[in-house]
Amino acid sequence: MTDIVEAVAVCFVVKIDDENLGAFNSCEGLGCEFVMEQREEGGNNGWVWQLPTRIKYSNVKLSRPVTKDSAKIAQWFAGMAAGVRRKTATIEARTLEGAIVARWSLMDVVPVRWSGPQLNPDTAKVATETIELAHHGFLAPAGG
Repeated sequence: MTDIVEAVAVCFVVKIDDENLGAFNSCEGLGCEFVMEQREEGGNNGWVWQLPTRIKYSNVKLSRPVTKDSAKIAQWFAGMAAGVRRKTATIEARTLEGAIVARWSLMDVVPVRWSGPQLNPDTAKVATETIELAHHGFLAPAGG
């Protein structure tokens, strides 16, 4: 019998290098795809060659309610004004009890966009923020 930990109710803890940005409740865009080039072979009408050319990584979007950790994102963006320095990001999917379900490490991360809360007195909604990160790929898991 094996223990299976499922990511049913999770939060995503994000670290940029050694700076903990806190927990997010939504994570989208973890993925990659090969760009395929099609080549037709003369005299062969049965198929078209599908050749992988390069790999593309989608941007990662993380969202959460505004917290005291929101200031860390503002500091990161402010620091980018002095020059872009790519960093390593770690995203950990955790259960509500804090057990790590999965971990992804992204290399050469730069922040692309931050959007803050939409404050409107006519609608009572939780003030949320979203950060979007670009990266150059996944790092191999430690020890693997």
